[in-house]
Amino acid sequence: MIFRQLFDKESSTYTYLVADEKTGEAALVDPVVEHVERDLALIGELGCRLVSVFDTHVHADHVTGAGKLRERTSATTHVSSAGGAPCADVEMKDGYVAGVGGVAITALATPGHTNGCMSFVIACEGEPLRVLTGDALLVRGCGRTDFQEGDATTLWRSVHDKLFSLPDDTLVYPAHDYRGFTVSTVGEEKRLNPRLGQKMTVESFVALMNSLDLPPPGKIHEAVPANRACGQRG
Repeated sequence: MIFRQLFDKESSTYTYLVADEKTGEAALVDPVVEHVERDLALIGELGCRLVSVFDTHVHADHVTGAGKLRERTSATTHVSSAGGAPCADVEMKDGYVAGVGGVAITALATPGHTNGCMSFVIACEGEPLRVLTGDALLVRGCGRTDFQEGDATTLWRSVHDKLFSLPDDTLVYPAHDYRGFTVSTVGEEKRLNPRLGQKMTVESFVALMNSLDLPPPGKIHEAVPANRACGQRG
């Protein structure tokens, strides 16, 4: 399996490339529209072809490249059925499985940051288990819950019931990082995450999230409508 972590400096967004070396089939998760050319160039350099694009949720801080990538490659676009983006080719429900060659990508519904948040378990024979957690679980943090259908109790349940039920050695790859972290594990986050780890209760988590008083994302008024249209600005 080919696995690459790509970065957008402006929004601190990670885009993930997942590909099967044998078949050349490739998928992108959370592409950023400004980096479509970069991502397609990399896929070409690796001798692959893009067949699928996934968004973990309707982002508020950047515009997805899903629509442009579909135009360029005829790749199939995927979002949650609860995501509010009917432009996508596939509206996923919990447990949906997509194949990229011999790589299985399983969607887990992990709402709380938004109603339509999905995490993706990446499984391939001979490879460590990986989970792309979107904004539900960050390295030593989590996505905010104060806008766009956010709900702290729902997020707690998503992380503890879905993500923390994965094996402890599962590699955790978030959609964003603001402090220079690139990867963690489920076991690390269960022990050490200051918001969601073993020292917290759901009551203390809800109180913390309700007290953050964060400013809105700078691109929210542009990004959310565009992302509900797969990145096509109105």
